[in-house]
Amino acid sequence: MKYLFYATLSYSYSVLRPIEIAIKKTGGSVAWFIPGGSEAEAFIKDSDIRLLTIEDVMSYAPVATLVPGNVVPDFFPGIKVQVFHGFDSGKKNKFNIRGFFDLYCTQGPNITDGFNNISDGTCEIVETGWSKLDPLFTTHLDVPTYKTEEPLILYAPTFSPKLTSTFELFSQIESLSTKRKWKWLVKLHPKATKEEISMFKSLESNNLKFIETGDIIPLLQAADILLSDTSSILTEFSLLNKVSISFRNRRPEPWMINFSKANLLEENIEKALSEDSEQLNNISKHIKLVHPYNDGRSSERVLSAIDTLVKRGIDHLKPKPLNLLRRLKMRKKLKYYRF
Repeated sequence: MKYLFYATLSYSYSVLRPIEIAIKKTGGSVAWFIPGGSEAEAFIKDSDIRLLTIEDVMSYAPVATLVPGNVVPDFFPGIKVQVFHGFDSGKKNKFNIRGFFDLYCTQGPNITDGFNNISDGTCEIVETGWSKLDPLFTTHLDVPTYKTEEPLILYAPTFSPKLTSTFELFSQIESLSTKRKWKWLVKLHPKATKEEISMFKSLESNNLKFIETGDIIPLLQAADILLSDTSSILTEFSLLNKVSISFRNRRPEPWMINFSKANLLEENIEKALSEDSEQLNNISKHIKLVHPYNDGRSSERVLSAIDTLVKRGIDHLKPKPLNLLRRLKMRKKLKYYRF
């Protein structure tokens, strides 16, 4: 069977690569469509099959197009599958059926319930676990590259201008990277501004590394604690039974350490490193709600859900809304106007 991956941002690779591995184990094939000029272009491998034109996509004729983002070209062949690029972190519009997808592969009970509550019959919702996390439960080969004897802090903020902590925490991180023996990894969001990138690159030293990668799994595994703000990476890190620190989180919860004054960063890092038993118990409860799968087989469940829907067909689904403006925007973006 042929599958198509539609990607525009580098975070797509960490979601789609585990599914690619599962597909190839079954004897299937994978091709990528990355619009020209997309941030994801820099991370495509020479060994990947990349389709450069819409005509190539039509000729390839995949049974399904898998997308970690929120939209997909409606004119692509096969069923359209949403595999998500993050957990519910409290941002707006997380639960939104946009009328593009035939299948939503949800990560855990909280996301499944959220989408079931707004289901309009135009798509199927199947809880599979999150493909991105399949490698999370097996130690990555690159972990020794990042691991340190001193406590290692991973700083991974969101990009949203109203939610990011990059400017508020910059001076504190700058100070602590020289004042304390702690080690730092800084991984900014793919949508981070040039100014933010320049700021944190300027801090590189023996104690702080600025990382540009499409695979954050080894960073999560190597770090002792995570510092972020309102980002789903907080949940990803918590699944390793480790403590996350959030700055002015939009929806703070007991499993995270949340603070709102930048000058309290050092104090909260020390608290996170103390391994408080109550905190770890709250993390355990959180895991059961958001992603109870630690078998590394979510990609297989995604393929099973796709196979079931392909065999059944989509005639039982209600017609999708016209979404004329969004569809025209997509056609304009990809310069494809055939009907």
